[in-house]
Amino acid sequence: MIWDSLANIPAAQLTAFVAGGLVLNFAPGQDVFFASACGIQGGPRAGALAGIGVGLGVVMHVALATVGLGALVAAHPEALRAIKYAGAAYLLWLAWKSWRAGPVDPSARGSVRSWTIVRRGFLSNALNPKPVLFLLAFLPQFTHPAWGPVWQQILGLGLIFAVTGTLVTMGYGIVGGLVGQVMGRRMGLLNKIAAVMFAGLAVRLIAR
Repeated sequence: MIWDSLANIPAAQLTAFVAGGLVLNFAPGQDVFFASACGIQGGPRAGALAGIGVGLGVVMHVALATVGLGALVAAHPEALRAIKYAGAAYLLWLAWKSWRAGPVDPSARGSVRSWTIVRRGFLSNALNPKPVLFLLAFLPQFTHPAWGPVWQQILGLGLIFAVTGTLVTMGYGIVGGLVGQVMGRRMGLLNKIAAVMFAGLAVRLIAR
């Protein structure tokens, strides 16, 4: 099965994959900034939940890459373009909601339902076309037919990448939440800061 295929991958190759994945996980990108913005706005718990949602989005992309749908989408620029603009529109909607939310009430932080935050994180990642191209380019480099079915290797490596990425993104979200708590004692601009970050992510997504 999947774990048997992973066990057949040479230790040096698997170590190189995990190390490379961690470098990419820690590099600030859309997922990191999204979780950080959620943490700043809603506290450490919200930042961690946003990281979980992002991780679920990565799992979806891994599943698509495993069954070959990722390659199909990547081969049609119009599909990637549609996903990109849908993602940008979603981020702008979050920015608008955050901007209109007004000053932060310390007693209300963390009152947003857990599922709502997780769903936002999932949609932020799922509507970003970059993971589709990245996984198709990154995962196959660490596979070989001699080690077992390639699809099992891609799925196993993808899940490892999703787990490490989720933990790292949750960490960024928690740190953002702690920073937000400190800032919240001095100013009521946390929603505005989060709105600017969401809008910046939307512009960055469209500009790529």
